[in-house]
Amino acid sequence: MDTGIAKSDPGRDIDEVISNHARELSEKLQAHRLELFPPSAEKTLRVFQVSETAKLLGVKSGYLRNLSLEGKGPEPRVTASGRRSYTAQQIMDLRRYLDETGRASRRYVPQRRDKEQLQVIAVVNFKGGSGKTTTAAHLSQHLALTGHRILAIDLDPQASLSALFGFQPEFDVGPNETLYAALRYDAERRSLPEVIKRTNFPGLHIVPGNIELMEFEYDTPRVLATKNTTERGTAFFARLHHALRDVCDDFDIVVIDCPPQLGYLTMAALCAATGILITIHPQMLDVMSMCQFLLMMGDVLSHLKKAGGSMGYDWLRYLITRYEPSDGPQTQMVTFLRSLFGQHVLINPMLKSVAISDAGITKQTLYEVERGQFTAATYDRAMEALDAVNGEIEHLIHAAWGRG
Repeated sequence: MDTGIAKSDPGRDIDEVISNHARELSEKLQAHRLELFPPSAEKTLRVFQVSETAKLLGVKSGYLRNLSLEGKGPEPRVTASGRRSYTAQQIMDLRRYLDETGRASRRYVPQRRDKEQLQVIAVVNFKGGSGKTTTAAHLSQHLALTGHRILAIDLDPQASLSALFGFQPEFDVGPNETLYAALRYDAERRSLPEVIKRTNFPGLHIVPGNIELMEFEYDTPRVLATKNTTERGTAFFARLHHALRDVCDDFDIVVIDCPPQLGYLTMAALCAATGILITIHPQMLDVMSMCQFLLMMGDVLSHLKKAGGSMGYDWLRYLITRYEPSDGPQTQMVTFLRSLFGQHVLINPMLKSVAISDAGITKQTLYEVERGQFTAATYDRAMEALDAVNGEIEHLIHAAWGRG
């Protein structure tokens, strides 16, 4: 009987076909990458104009110009036309300078103080295309630019966050170099500091991911089935929480990009988190999918709580992503979600932006690209939305620390 389905590779099993496709695509992506960046090159970061620097610091542009003219603080780069700019590292140095000189009562280096808890933010959603990875990347970079010490963890085996930060999963991340190394049950387990890598943003580090993370999903049910309590060790849902103890003094905030499934990795992230950020694309199918996700998540968290999992969250928020204000049905959905969840929905939505999607094509975020690459209105609109969203989350973090 003819089913009408043609076999593109007669005589070959589908697993072989898929594996070959994966290998061929990987090789092409690596070749494209080598065209853009030589093998020895590292991802760099642009400079920031005086107006951008002043906004990040919360001071007037004129104040920075006066500092420069008086020879105080880091010396900015000056073009032939007299335009001044600062590197991200110089912005960090400026923060320290402003704190040391005691310009005002506020602190310009907002790092954790005594007795303030490490903030661990799990960015979650089951539905692809909700902006989860983009949100995690921009949030991490914003918090680093505003003076915090950030650890980003790519917990998704697809490793999009790692690629966005300049780490090609199958080439730059070797065996036992993902978070799996710190979670595994056998003698090959490593401490978390051993798998942390620097990024091109001062103050921002990452634990990259790749397909190896799936090993934790395979190992955990096997270990749960064994009667050998020594092999089990720390419960699977508490392993990430315990691993973070090794870096607790080194960072202020941890941002976890969770996989789009409620597996053992996500459960471990939820039990380590102090804050949960759920991304929502305001369309009916996405909201219906999120409903199922919330039902499963609530049930799973209830069972983990009974098993001794940590549920001490400082906050839970929903972030509207890829929002188009001119889209009537989307606006109705946003209104519906706000009426349903109230203050749990962030006030500021993340707008859909050509600038952000175009930057992603070259594995960059909006914080990495120059304003001149887009029309001013497009860039400014996207940056305004990003800063509003990330600023609101930053306020939640500071409130959890007990700051006004």
